[in-house]
Amino acid sequence: MVGQPEVSGKQTYGRLIGYVKPYRREFIIAVIGMMGYAITDTAFAALMKPMLDGSFVEQDKQAILLVPLMIIGIFVLRGIAGFASTYYIAWIGWRVIKQLRGEIFEKYLTLPTSFYDKASSGELISRITFNSQMVANAASSSLTVMVRDSLTAIGLFALMFYQSWQLSLTFLVIGPIIGIIVSRVSRQFRAISRSIQGSMGDVSHVIQEAVEGARVIKIFGGQEEEMQAFQLANERNRAFNMKETVVKALNEPIVQLLVALALAVIVYVASSGEVADRISVGSFMSFITAMLLLFAPLKRMTTLNSQIQKGIAAGESLFAILDLESERDLGTRELDSTIHGIEYRNVSLRYQEGKPSVLRNVSLTIASGETVAFVGESGSGKTSLVNLLPRLYELESGEVLVNGHSVDDYTLQSLRSRIATVSQDVMLFNDTIASNIAYGSRDSIDENALHAACKAAHAHDFISRLPDGYETMVGENGVMLSGGQKQRVAIARALLKNAPILILDEATSALDTESERKVQQGLDALMEGRTTLVIAHRLSTIEQADRIVVMDHGEIVEIGNHQELLARQSHYYKLHQLQFR
Repeated sequence: MVGQPEVSGKQTYGRLIGYVKPYRREFIIAVIGMMGYAITDTAFAALMKPMLDGSFVEQDKQAILLVPLMIIGIFVLRGIAGFASTYYIAWIGWRVIKQLRGEIFEKYLTLPTSFYDKASSGELISRITFNSQMVANAASSSLTVMVRDSLTAIGLFALMFYQSWQLSLTFLVIGPIIGIIVSRVSRQFRAISRSIQGSMGDVSHVIQEAVEGARVIKIFGGQEEEMQAFQLANERNRAFNMKETVVKALNEPIVQLLVALALAVIVYVASSGEVADRISVGSFMSFITAMLLLFAPLKRMTTLNSQIQKGIAAGESLFAILDLESERDLGTRELDSTIHGIEYRNVSLRYQEGKPSVLRNVSLTIASGETVAFVGESGSGKTSLVNLLPRLYELESGEVLVNGHSVDDYTLQSLRSRIATVSQDVMLFNDTIASNIAYGSRDSIDENALHAACKAAHAHDFISRLPDGYETMVGENGVMLSGGQKQRVAIARALLKNAPILILDEATSALDTESERKVQQGLDALMEGRTTLVIAHRLSTIEQADRIVVMDHGEIVEIGNHQELLARQSHYYKLHQLQFR
């Protein structure tokens, strides 16, 4: 999991409110609506005095006529103001959610590969879906309660003081007590909310693994194991939510009990002694109505704290992602389409501090148009070395050069636009075959070029036989296609990109003989005229390579062509003997 920096709740909430600032006009309309809504509560409570003293006690004909009209007017204003505040706050809230999700998703696209090596995909998905919703509630919906109910409370308090300042003093006593209770539970709410959000990430992670690994689970009978993992994550989430419920459930009745005690004292004082002699029936009912109407906003304001703390905890997790450093892209050069050569110069790499280096002082020069194959046992550093060319990882020391300049000198877009790749694990998106082949450049590719690439990759025939041809949906990660078909689609995609540098990572190792033959034909067409780096376990696929680089424990131990290396009877010879014995 990604660590979260320690920042104060005030700082985080201030940053959340910053997302509301661009929508000042809509927020002002919402606040005006809230003010109108707040006024109606105070106006209704104030109406009790003329309604009782004038209509019922004094039989004032003017009051009898005006009071019903004023009641209608109050609730018409309440409806309009309530709609305006609710609509515009929701509008702002969803804008904030959209912006936050967009920023997080954009950050996901620019984070270095090393981040994804350690992160949980379920947690990352939960942050962009569940946590962003919590943040928006804190930044927008909670403002409705904060502003509208605060204004309502102020108006009702003012009315109560106007009707009887003596009775109102009772309420001032419980104010500090409520404040102490709210402040004490704030930290608990935030800590629990962090745990809830973390547990949601665990639930998402288990679900994602179960969906993606459905076939493996069925074949190996892992249903019980997956169910136990899900039940564990699900129970953890339930327990944290119940803990939050307990804190919330205790917080509300304690505050309400304090308010009820104040009400009981007020009723007692108002019913006896000098206060009873000085206050009219209408004034007393106006006071009591205002106090009763005060219960609802006070209750919402006590629960507001939990919502804000949820948003702050969610905001901390989102801002922890947004504050991570993206891939370094400080280069200014544009890489030309003509490749003169590639050089690895004393390259060393380690993935984590404190871990051993996976590459140690590797030096290698690759000429333009040359096909160089990398072989060696698993963990020897083949893939790590090749991944440094498109800058998927940052070097510990040394440098990688293309056309005599460090890859750091080129813009990432320029560098990667000159590299195409075909790997054993082909990534296809849940889209049409045509869209997958033209991925990343679909707006500028014509149909003739796409078909030509597919013919060269020996993919056109099988695509044409599909019910919808090139418009056939391939399903999630190409599940509707066979392994050989997916590989040929990947080769067509690389052909269409027409990049001068090609990386082949075990492109045929998982295929049957017939599929391998067709894919190899496509690869031969793809490799023609390109500078190619091939990672291979099956030595039969790289016998025609110009040079073969044998790696062991992060170092180059042999270089030569197939015949030369066999003649030496050293590392490559031993690998060959193991495969063909």
